[in-house]
Amino acid sequence: MSVEFDVADLVPHSGTMSLLSRITAYGEDWLEAEVDIHESSLFAEADGVPAWVGLEYLAQTIAAYAGLQERKKHATPKIGFLLGTRRYEVSQPFFASGLTLIIRVRREMVADNGLHVFQGCLTGHQVEATANLNVFQPEDATAFMKEAKL
Repeated sequence: MSVEFDVADLVPHSGTMSLLSRITAYGEDWLEAEVDIHESSLFAEADGVPAWVGLEYLAQTIAAYAGLQERKKHATPKIGFLLGTRRYEVSQPFFASGLTLIIRVRREMVADNGLHVFQGCLTGHQVEATANLNVFQPEDATAFMKEAKL
């Protein structure tokens, strides 16, 4: 589908913690975004951005997907929690400055209790990463955090 949303419209992160550069495409159960890596990127080191940050890029792309689902219902994006990941495999230890990463997530499963499973991949010049991510989006994150004493 054509893109009509900015990252800030979908992801409840702000300032330097908003890491996605743009939303490029989406469908019923998937979303694609891009991240431009540069020397002033959050987490950047001399060799670039460490590849472990790719997990946060994937998580924020999932947040954008969830935010899009809420916007379709004319609601505000909700807070979600990354519970964990399985098999994060990446071809390079760093994402080099000047690289644009394409991040794509696809929802594989959703449960009535707010648990979601996504398959994600990051691609760019000589970079490929994949992971399965488990996320939780409670109906009311504030009440959940009080109850869980977070």
